[in-house]
Amino acid sequence: MVPDFQADDPSASAEFYAEVLGFEVAMDQGWIVTFAAPDNPAAQISVMRQDASASVQPDASIEVDNVDAAHAAAQRLGYEIVHPLTTEPWGVRRFFVREPNGKVLNILTHP
Repeated sequence: MVPDFQADDPSASAEFYAEVLGFEVAMDQGWIVTFAAPDNPAAQISVMRQDASASVQPDASIEVDNVDAAHAAAQRLGYEIVHPLTTEPWGVRRFFVREPNGKVLNILTHP
């Protein structure tokens, strides 16, 4: 799971995460920067201005093995899909779902 923090200037966070935590930039799309711990690349934090391809901002991103199955289960169980299942140009397949406490989760996989 990756927390998604809101920021006015995601790139400005790079110095903090690099110098204080030793994290490295794993992805930089300009509007979102994802930082990863070098010894544990799965330990990540994303900092974003505004999701460039969605009208709703996620609270966290969760990578799953089968995003299509997760999407089908969320629909079958009646959870609110707030961003459709989409293959994004930067290499993820994802959808956003609102969980029971109101948090918006970005459920994704790297195909």
